[in-house]
Amino acid sequence: MGGKIVPDSPVPPGVDFEMWLGPAPERTFNKNRFHGNWRMFWDYGGGLMTDWGVHLIDMALWVKNIQTTPLSVTATGGNFSFPDHAHETFDTMSVSYQMKDYTINWEHVAGTELGPYNRSYGLAYIGDYATLVIDRDGWELFPEKDGAGFRTPAIHRQPGKDSHEEHMVNFLECIKTRKDPACTIENGRLVAMYAHMGNIALRTNSRLEWQASAHNFGTNEKANALITPVYRAPWKL
Repeated sequence: MGGKIVPDSPVPPGVDFEMWLGPAPERTFNKNRFHGNWRMFWDYGGGLMTDWGVHLIDMALWVKNIQTTPLSVTATGGNFSFPDHAHETFDTMSVSYQMKDYTINWEHVAGTELGPYNRSYGLAYIGDYATLVIDRDGWELFPEKDGAGFRTPAIHRQPGKDSHEEHMVNFLECIKTRKDPACTIENGRLVAMYAHMGNIALRTNSRLEWQASAHNFGTNEKANALITPVYRAPWKL
C-alpha cells in the first residue's frame, strides 16, 4: 500500500514537477507521491477503489447492461494496515451499491493477496442457481444446493486468455473508422462515477443518493464539495 514513509527530497533531474502537479496543490517533492504511488493520495487519485474499481465494476455493470447510477451508495472501511507506509486513500473498504432489485458489493483489503474462491481478485455473479466466478485467468461455476442435489451442474475452472491485443486492435480500428470502441466513453464515465461514489461515501460517512438533474448529491454539502477539485492557478477546467 504505497511506499514506506520517507522525507521530502529534491526534484529529480529532468522532471518538470510544476507541470507534473498540474492543477493539484503546490507542494514539495516526495517520491511516495510520484510515479507509481501517486494514486494513494487524494490530490491525484482514489486508491484501490478507483485504480481497480474501473476494471472490475465495469464488468458488474456490463453483465446487466446498467446505464444509470445506483439508487444509493454506502461504504465502510478505513486505513487499518501498514502505518509505516505513506498513503491517504483507504487500504480497507466495503461498498454497497443499491440497485433496483439487487445489490453490487465491492470489497478490497490492501496487502492481502488471496481472497474468496482462492483468487487474488475477481467478480462473483451470485444467482438463484449458481455463482459464476471470473478473473482474467478464467472462470468457473459453483452450483447452489437443491435438497440433496444441485440446481445445475458445476463447471470446473475454464482458462481465460490475455485480451490486451484485442483491446488495442479495437482502439486503433475505432481511430480509423470513428466508430465507438467496445467500451464507450459513456461506459467509462459511468463506472468512474461508481468508483468515486464509493470513496466519497466513506470520506463523508454518508449514504449517497445521486441527483441526476442537478449533477450532485442533493443537500449533502460535504459530498458535493468532493465532486470537483479546486484547481490551482493558472490551471482551469
